[in-house]
Amino acid sequence: MKYEIDELDRGIIKHLSKNGRMSFAELATLLNVTEKTIRLRYKNLVDKEILNVVGVVNPIALGLKAGAIILLKVQPDSIKEVIEQVSSIPAIRYVTVTSGEYPLLVQITVESQEEITETIYQLNRIKNITSLNTIVQLDVYKNSFEYI
Repeated sequence: MKYEIDELDRGIIKHLSKNGRMSFAELATLLNVTEKTIRLRYKNLVDKEILNVVGVVNPIALGLKAGAIILLKVQPDSIKEVIEQVSSIPAIRYVTVTSGEYPLLVQITVESQEEITETIYQLNRIKNITSLNTIVQLDVYKNSFEYI
């Protein structure tokens, strides 16, 4: 059974998307409900796997200043195998199946352009990848975790 979130759930998610360390007491005040209500709703959102509060890293602060989006063409019937292989490459932080000419898209965030090149060499060694198209990210203007 699908869980339907309401306005209170949306409010909790919205505030925690901006500040994941916000206390239940602060949330209760902002949303005009009791702290117990917030605690129960938060537990429900986590239990239903709707909400997962984690620390978000600023990659630039860690020296990760280069990034690329890489589109991959793969041999028919080998997509799951390729997903497993590319997911094991440490520089790759995001893997998704897409529609169109390139069925896989990966994103990397690394320290330098040389590491982008090295990651491309690693991808070229995977036998079921037949082609790739690399888009180097020059600057990032928005990277949001707000979905509501």
